[in-house]
Amino acid sequence: MKKETRTVVYDDELNIEAYRFEGIVQPFPNHFHEHYVIGFVEEGTRRLSCKNREYPIGKGDVVIFHPGDNHGCVQADGGVFDYRGLNIPRQVMMDLTEEVTGKRELPGFSKNVVRSAEITSYLRPLHQMIMSGAADFAKEEQLLFLISALIQNYGQPFEAGVPECRQETEKACAFIREHFQERICLEQICRHAGLSKSALLRAFTKSKGITPYRYLEAVRISEAKRMLEDGMPPAETAVQAGFSDQSHFTNYFNSFIGLTPGTYRDIFQGKQPAPHVRPLSSPDAGTSAARGNEREEEEEINGCTK
Repeated sequence: MKKETRTVVYDDELNIEAYRFEGIVQPFPNHFHEHYVIGFVEEGTRRLSCKNREYPIGKGDVVIFHPGDNHGCVQADGGVFDYRGLNIPRQVMMDLTEEVTGKRELPGFSKNVVRSAEITSYLRPLHQMIMSGAADFAKEEQLLFLISALIQNYGQPFEAGVPECRQETEKACAFIREHFQERICLEQICRHAGLSKSALLRAFTKSKGITPYRYLEAVRISEAKRMLEDGMPPAETAVQAGFSDQSHFTNYFNSFIGLTPGTYRDIFQGKQPAPHVRPLSSPDAGTSAARGNEREEEEEINGCTK
């Protein structure tokens, strides 16, 4: 079986992150990011869930996730998965959109999964240039061509439609973001949002595509990434991000990001990002551990700490 390799490179000229997963079998739980994700499937077949819809994805498919799009995927066959991805921060995407359209706004895209020879012709070379450390402006050209093609073919307003109980849901999100470092419970969130537990769960899940607890997990992981990027040690990051211990944090981080916190931190510390190779058995073990910790943490949000 193909050896599992995970490589991540941060391009400090484009201010985007490129990653390459080869030979992976690890499932990724339902989660979201604060940035845009544009990815390309090289090999393998997976079942992707995104915003409460299911998609089969395979070789040649391009996936597009906006900030906040809930998504997760599992292997659909007995094989492995090869994938290229770009993480583009909101600010960078806004700058690119202004260059392309003259309007300083975040773009929306009408589809999460597309198959386009044009998009692929820009995405794959751009990804390869970033991974190889290319320093010329050809990669900036490719990035602008890519965003231009995406906007021209699939562009739409970033936030289309107003979900039910939007204000209450946003209040709940704001409370979770403000208190992510603490032990919080569903009753506290509901009190702040002004909804009953059942009403909040229905409205929140319909609006965000994930439960309040899964949203809390994603916020903690997002904040942990920022801390690691700033050089904070993983042990301290675990505490500051609201995790019960470093082992719990490591398992969660791996299940969401596909890398250990230490490996992710090294990308931003001026170290040459070498391929990260792991035994094929370890992702399943890590995911099992994360699920076990998830059951423990769910008790935290279902009942207030005394």
